[in-house]
Amino acid sequence: MKKVVSLFMVLMLVAGVLAACGPNREEGASGDGGKKAEDKDKPEKLVIWEDEKKSGWLDEVGKKFTEETGIELEVKEVEMASKMKEQLRLDGPAGTGPDVVTFPHDQIGELALAGHIAPLEVSDDVKKRFTESSILAESYDGKLYGLPKSSETPVFIYNKELMKEAPASMDDVYSFAKDFTKDGNYGFLALWDNFYFAHAPMGGYGGYVFAENDGALDPKDLGLNNDGAVEGTEYIQKWYKEGLFPKGIIGENGGSAMDGLFNEGKVASVMNGPWSFQGYKDAGIDIGVTAMPKLPNGEPMKTFMGVKGWHVSGYSKNKEWAQKFVEFITEDENAKYRFEQTQEVPTNEGLINDPAIAENEGAKAVAEQSKYAVPMPNIPEMGEVWDPMAKSLQTVVTGKQEPKAAVDAAVKQIEDNIKANHSN
Repeated sequence: MKKVVSLFMVLMLVAGVLAACGPNREEGASGDGGKKAEDKDKPEKLVIWEDEKKSGWLDEVGKKFTEETGIELEVKEVEMASKMKEQLRLDGPAGTGPDVVTFPHDQIGELALAGHIAPLEVSDDVKKRFTESSILAESYDGKLYGLPKSSETPVFIYNKELMKEAPASMDDVYSFAKDFTKDGNYGFLALWDNFYFAHAPMGGYGGYVFAENDGALDPKDLGLNNDGAVEGTEYIQKWYKEGLFPKGIIGENGGSAMDGLFNEGKVASVMNGPWSFQGYKDAGIDIGVTAMPKLPNGEPMKTFMGVKGWHVSGYSKNKEWAQKFVEFITEDENAKYRFEQTQEVPTNEGLINDPAIAENEGAKAVAEQSKYAVPMPNIPEMGEVWDPMAKSLQTVVTGKQEPKAAVDAAVKQIEDNIKANHSN
C-alpha cells in the first residue's frame, strides 16, 4: 500500500512540473500566452510632431515603421521656432500632446527641468551612430534627452565670380580683403558683433562660455574673458578698425544688410549658415561653400553648432515605443532619406562620406565644420549670456571700448544675472 501511495505522489509531482512548464492560460486561453509583454503594451498609434514643411519624408519612413511594428503614426506639423515648446506645455498635461517631438538642442535644459521631455536609455551602439559633439548637444546634466536629426553651423560662402577658390587660411582671406575692399566692395564679411558668430574666433583662440566638468556644463566657470577670449576679440576688432567691414552691418539689421551686399555682387565672401544658401542662389550668385578657414594661430574656427533632435514627451504613455521610433528614424538609411528630402544635414558618422552628402558642396562644408563646432550651451543660464556679449562686442567694433575691458564688463554682467536669476 505504501508503494502505491508513493507512486501516486510521484505522478502528482511530475504532473505539477509539466503544468508549470506549459503555457500560462491566464494570459490567453487561445494559446497566445507566448506573446511578449511589450506586445501587450503596444499602442495602436504614436503621435509625432515634426517641424513645418518638413514632414513629407515620414510618409515613406513611417510606413516602414508601421509595417514592422503594426503601430500607426499620426504626424502633425508644428512651427518649431516659436510654437512647439508652448504647445507641448499646454497639450502635454491635457493628454492631447505628442509621443515624439522635435526641438533645437539649446532648449533641452529648460524642457528637461520642467519634465516636458523624458531622458532616454539607449545602447552605446546607438550613441556611436552620431558625432560625439551632437550627442553632447542632446545631453543635459549627464543624461541623454534626445537623438540628433540634423545640425547647422556657420561656414565660409564665396562668390565664385569674385573669388576663384576658397582661401586656405584666414590670413589668406585677410590679404584678399585688403586688396579687394574698395569702392563699396568687400572681400569678406561676418556678423562679429553678434556673439553667435563671434564665438568662432573667440573660441578658436581659447575662449569658452561654460566649462564642461564631468559631462555637465558649469555655469560658475565662465571663459569669456580669459586670455584666449580677449585675443579673439582683438582679432575681431582688427577687421572693423581697418575698415574691412562696413559700419552698416552692426546690430539687428546687420544680417539683412550683409545679405543684400552679397546678393548685389559687392562682397566676395561671407561667414553664414546653411539657411542662407538658397537665398544667395535665388539672387543669381554662383556660390562655393567650404568649412571656415583656419585662424592665424593655426586653429580652426570654433563655430557654434545647433542640433535639432528627436525627443520623447515627458507626458507620453508610450515612452518605450516612442524611443523605439526615435531610434528607428535616426538609423543611417532613414537619416539619409530625410536629408535628401529636407537638405538638413544629419550628424550620423556613417553618412559623412556618403555620396549624398560628400557630393553636396554645402552639406559637406557643414559636416566638416561641425567636426570643430561647439554645441551652443543648453543650460538655462545661457539665456543670460547673449545680451551682455552683444552689447560688449558692439562697443568694441564701434571703437568705444577696448576688448579686455569690454569682455570683463560682459562677464561681470553675466555672473550677476546668473546669481540673480538662477541661484538655488
